[in-house]
Amino acid sequence: MSHAPRLPLLVIAGLALASPALAQTPRPAQDPALIRPMVQEDEVLKAAIASDSRAEADRARDVYRHPYESLTFWGLRPGLTVVEIEPGRAGWWSEILQPYAAATGGRYVAVNRPLETMGVASGEADFVLVARAFHNWHRAGRTDAYMAAFFDALAPGGILAVEQHRAPAGSDVDQTAGTGYVPESYVISAALKAGFELEASSDLNANPADDRQHAFGVWTLPPVRRSEGDGRVLTEAERAAYDAIGESDRMTLRFRKPE
Repeated sequence: MSHAPRLPLLVIAGLALASPALAQTPRPAQDPALIRPMVQEDEVLKAAIASDSRAEADRARDVYRHPYESLTFWGLRPGLTVVEIEPGRAGWWSEILQPYAAATGGRYVAVNRPLETMGVASGEADFVLVARAFHNWHRAGRTDAYMAAFFDALAPGGILAVEQHRAPAGSDVDQTAGTGYVPESYVISAALKAGFELEASSDLNANPADDRQHAFGVWTLPPVRRSEGDGRVLTEAERAAYDAIGESDRMTLRFRKPE
């Protein structure tokens, strides 16, 4: 297992201030500086994203999910042991991460039941990715247990990367989780409770057009595009309006296990 060198947060933040290309959209003052930890371009990662081995439908979603920008923001590096949590049958992220790890001398591990096994020894993972899962975990009462498992699996200095449908600030997670959204504060609180440090947040996956007022929750939007249920069927105009929104408004967070 290898651990990529890490610049101190203040040094990287200074780079972001000096170079507008590295800066992110401003957030409230209490949030960490929005930075990208990666300065050099990663051509291997670009190749994995552009590969014809990825399904055409998956590549079409890149405009919404920003895979290169997200992964470099999170701090993905060559040679890391990468654990993806509940990648699902579609494996949108795994189709990028698995070949990237193989090409850079790293290791990719898919984990579907974190409370049974994390697929790595304690302290062996360098990078754990969680995408669009916290709403399910909250409803099942598993968030704290999952976060503890991620913390144990990561090496000191390891990264917990989060992409999640975002409810408005101040929302009650008990009310929003059933629609697929959770407040950013909920995820941050759970991570801090497990022992992680919030290192950076970004709005690169934000979508101001997503008002979260959807007939069938977040699943009304692409890519699921649910259009009927509970006795209701969307009209063509309604369907077109939801499609025009695109994918959900999402938080993009980077946590780190303290050294």
